[in-house]
Amino acid sequence: MNTIISDPVELRRQGFEALVRTLGWVNAVRFLQQYETSRLDYTRERDQFLPEWDAETLAQKLQERSRG
Repeated sequence: MNTIISDPVELRRQGFEALVRTLGWVNAVRFLQQYETSRLDYTRERDQFLPEWDAETLAQKLQERSRG
């Protein structure tokens, strides 16, 4: 198909259909995730939810958890 698609919604729909047809659903989504930009900043946000443990403390916590 060599027709120029001027409607961005239609272009995205047909493009995704082509990806799914060629790659399958899972791989099409994985492919798109490589190019989607994110407004999230994991490096900054991780400080809000990760405890301030050093490597030794982390290893100790893992051993405690594996013991049950």
